[in-house]
This record gives sequence, C-alpha cells and structure tokens, in this order.
Amino acid sequence: MKIKFLVIRFSSIGDIVLTTPVVRYLKQQVDNVEIHFATKQKHAPILNSNPYIDKIHVLGENINDLIVELQEEKLDYIIDLHQNFRSNRIKRRLKLPAFSFNKLNFQKFLLIQFKINKLPDKHIVDRYLETLLTFDVKNDGKGLDHFIPENEAFKVADLPVNFQKGFVAFVIAGTYTTKKLPVSKVSEICKEIEFPVILLGGKNEFDEGEKILSQSKGNVLNYAGKISLNESASLVRRANIVLTNDTGLMHIAAAFKKKILSFWGNTVPDFGMFPYQPHPDSKIMELKNLKCRPCSKLGYKKCPKKHFKCMMDLDTNEVVLWVNENF
Repeated sequence: MKIKFLVIRFSSIGDIVLTTPVVRYLKQQVDNVEIHFATKQKHAPILNSNPYIDKIHVLGENINDLIVELQEEKLDYIIDLHQNFRSNRIKRRLKLPAFSFNKLNFQKFLLIQFKINKLPDKHIVDRYLETLLTFDVKNDGKGLDHFIPENEAFKVADLPVNFQKGFVAFVIAGTYTTKKLPVSKVSEICKEIEFPVILLGGKNEFDEGEKILSQSKGNVLNYAGKISLNESASLVRRANIVLTNDTGLMHIAAAFKKKILSFWGNTVPDFGMFPYQPHPDSKIMELKNLKCRPCSKLGYKKCPKKHFKCMMDLDTNEVVLWVNENF
C-alpha cells in the first residue's frame, strides 16, 4: 500500500519552482510513496513533466470540487507550502495529518515597517524542508528542478546565426513595477553589452521589450510575450548568462545552475527567496543602505516615495563589467 502525500502550492511560477526539492526529497527518500500536488490550473504546466509527481490536482473556480477530488484519493499526509485561507480549508475538510510552512508574516512586517530584521538567515527552500522533519528527509544538495518537454522547447535553429553561438538572457518580467529594472536602465545596459541579448517576459512586458528593442544597436531580440513559459525557460537554459529581476524565470535559471545577475528593488533577499544554489559566479545587485527598503513583501505599481532609487541608482557599469567577465 502506497503512502500518499499531498503537496499544496497554488501560485506563482517562482514559488512553485521553489517547492520542487520538497517533492524530490519525498519521492526519493521515503519508501513506497505517491506524490500528489494541488495548484492553480494556469500553473499546472510548470509541473506536468516533473517525474517525481504522480498526479496534479487543479484549483478551479470552486474549491469544493477540488476538495471532493482530493477526498476520493484517500490521501495520508498533507504538506502545506502555501498556508493561506484555501489551503487551510482543504486541511480542515480532509482531516489528515498536516505539516505547514510558516510564512513568517510578522517578521516580514517588522522588516518592512520598522526595518527590524528578525527573519532567519535561511533560504525558503531550507525552511520548506522543515515541514518534512517527521519523515527524516534530508537536503540532497541538488537544488531546484524544472523539466521541459522536448516538444515545448524553443527551436534553437529559429534563432539568428550569431545568437546560436551564445547570448545573454535578460528577464525583464516582474509581477509588480517596483520589482522590475526600468526600461531606461535595461536599454542602457543592452547598448553597452557587445553580446547578443534576448529579452524574456510575459505579455505585460511586450511593449517594454519593443521599446528596448527600438533603442538597441541591433544586438537585441524581444521574445517577451511572444513565446510560452517553457520556450522561455529553454532559452534561459541555453543562455551563457542570465540577467533578471526577482521573478519566476530567475528561479528557473537557478534550477539550471546558470550564472545569474539578479536585480532587487522593493523586495530584499532577506525574505529568503534569492536564487537557490545557482552557479557560484552569480551575483545579487541591491542598494543595501536605502532606508525605505523593503517597502513591501510583494510590490507596487509605482514607487511609494516617487524616486524609485532602489532600481534607478543601481550601477549599470557594474552590470556590464559582470557580463564581460562571465559571458
């Protein structure tokens, strides 16, 4: 008889990628297990090809439909890595032994509002691992996972010849404006870089990508909003180096052990969601002594202080130097 685990993480791209070690630990270190994963419908493709997951359950408009589906599975344990109203509702209804992730919201509040840092010096992945202590699961040191089906990868032959020889992946995406390096800064960097650059992001970044493209010297391709997540991920995997905001593709780049230069605006690495075990030459860029940082654990549409110094004051010369040293 198999032991059935349900892992819960509804969103978003980066947060789900950060749960992949937990899934692998359970599958490889606990005998005779079956791993179920509950997430939102739109995020299921991130996990569809994960060989450590036996079944994905999707949250639609009605959570009761998901609960009924989960009840029929006769699960044994719940690993709640989301810890919100919906995950708590599932736990109440299923009445199973549950191990829940502590989001440390009070500690984040102290850091945001009073700049008092009581957060543990520990990555969120290592904190996720604490939910598995009962099962004597250990960190295997292999980092994150992201699996791309061959038919969903970007066809390298479709790139211009000079890009096929190597390129910089520049992830301009971000859920909130205050987590994104401004267009003016991205354009400035691209003009100083002598290597081919591919811009990546979602539909919301298409116009920004086109503006950067129009200001470039011919070494830039804009694929933001034009290709799928897995096509973008496959370009990240193939890139020589990755420049990125604090966003989902940053964590996918870490899964591929890429050299990552990450830009941090209103959020801070102290929250524990910096690139996990990327290439050792990776670097974090942030203004550590800016008194208004962090101003939010998520982000805003515009800088509350109206100056946006956390991003605008990042040194583009330092970026170009890192690119030249690591390409």
